[in-house]
Amino acid sequence: MRVPQPPASVPAPAPLPTRRDDPLDPPPALGLLRRESPVSPLSFPDGATGLLLTRHRDVREILADERFSADRSSASSPIRRPAFRPEDRTGSLLFLDRPEHTRYRRLLTPFFTTRRMQALTPRVERIVADHLDALRAAGPPADLVPAFTLPIPSLVICELLGVPYADRARFHAWSADLLSITADTGRVAEARDALMGYMRELVAAKRRSPDDALLGSLITSGAGLSDAELGGIGRLLLVAGHETTANMLALGTLTLLTRPDQLDAFRGGAEAAGPAVEELLRYLSIIQFGVVRVAKEDVEIHGHPVRAGQTVVLSLPAANRDPEHFERPDELDVTRPPSQHVAFGHGIHQCLGQQLARVEMRIALTALFDGLPGLRLAVPPDEVPMRHDMFIYGVHRLPVSWER
Repeated sequence: MRVPQPPASVPAPAPLPTRRDDPLDPPPALGLLRRESPVSPLSFPDGATGLLLTRHRDVREILADERFSADRSSASSPIRRPAFRPEDRTGSLLFLDRPEHTRYRRLLTPFFTTRRMQALTPRVERIVADHLDALRAAGPPADLVPAFTLPIPSLVICELLGVPYADRARFHAWSADLLSITADTGRVAEARDALMGYMRELVAAKRRSPDDALLGSLITSGAGLSDAELGGIGRLLLVAGHETTANMLALGTLTLLTRPDQLDAFRGGAEAAGPAVEELLRYLSIIQFGVVRVAKEDVEIHGHPVRAGQTVVLSLPAANRDPEHFERPDELDVTRPPSQHVAFGHGIHQCLGQQLARVEMRIALTALFDGLPGLRLAVPPDEVPMRHDMFIYGVHRLPVSWER
């Protein structure tokens, strides 16, 4: 990680680039920084300065380097947000380091093993088939977001956690406010408190009458988790479990619909779906503003000093388009072999639910294009409303039509 001499010229700190020229490509300024200043001074809305990393190898190194903390308590955010509260860490793997992270991860990993996901596959297939049947019964046109891409992962994560699916309108609304970069801070704080209150009530109900879903199983496991810990775990898994996959499904569908050659390759049989899903994850990189880490001690990243307590932002979209690691990185190639993308992160915080996301995407995308002949956009591509205003990128709506 260390090199003896600092860079010849260091640019002045600048805000995180967010403007896209093409809705399916990262901001061009990220590629320019990766080429000319891959470790670049970054300015934050709160007035602090830190570093932005855009190269694949650097991002992976810092994600696995435990001199950098995931604790957001003292971190700056590249996008203006309400102040992070200490209680937001409770039960949330995203913001914890060892040994707290290890304790929670060890408890949760058995629920997300590859074997568990294989056992869950028939249920996901049934859920997908039911939503396709409903689409065909209603007939075209349709908005795939409320009709298909959002409800499928929502229902799956609700069943896995033991959250009533009937409450989806409420937690969808809270999630939307929590992930918005344009909602005022009061609205975000209200959504945060409402969702946590909901999870506390759910945990209390499960203590009275445990079931065999994830939250109920944790209660009866003897792990000794507090209500606050269980609520934090439930909140994280509920929001992450439906928002990320829902947006990958919608954005992946839009991408394939606007690239007919890649859609043809995707339709190359069951074996084509796995590589295609990995390539869509790499190419689209929906965690659009990166991952935040805080230096625990004074360190150096390729000649750039980082003070203890300073924030470093790791750009996943830039890392996943790095030509030093990927051949033709700006081209979508659904036949691309495994590529060590960082869409799910890396190191101890690599996404716990990544195997579930893969199962849902593989089944849902395959069934969608097989089950709706002639599927196409019902509006010009530039009229599809993109989620520029959300922490997780995607589309707000996806109007489509197909042959009856």
